[in-house]
Amino acid sequence: MDAVVQRMQAQQADLAVSCAFLELTQPDLPQTVEAMMKQGIEHLRIVPMFLGVGRHAREDLPLLVKDLVQAYPQMHFELMPPIGEHPAMTQLMADIAGGQGKNQ
Repeated sequence: MDAVVQRMQAQQADLAVSCAFLELTQPDLPQTVEAMMKQGIEHLRIVPMFLGVGRHAREDLPLLVKDLVQAYPQMHFELMPPIGEHPAMTQLMADIAGGQGKNQ
């Protein structure tokens, strides 16, 4: 995840990017939202970095975001589908599996 953040920051230096985790690792999503709010950020796009849609993506995360919407009404939350459902990710995985993504 840190490599994704670094790549995003290199591509879009003015974009505020942070990682948040659902369990076992810090910072969690509420901590990250609080920190970003203190930076004056009003719009958060939450992109679940899950390849599959399990309980976390299907149940836990939407409930957590619902609680955050209530706790931070001044902020706009945009919960995206899990990254594994994005057609570009499917194509990238197919390219890598087929040997076309060797040097990327």
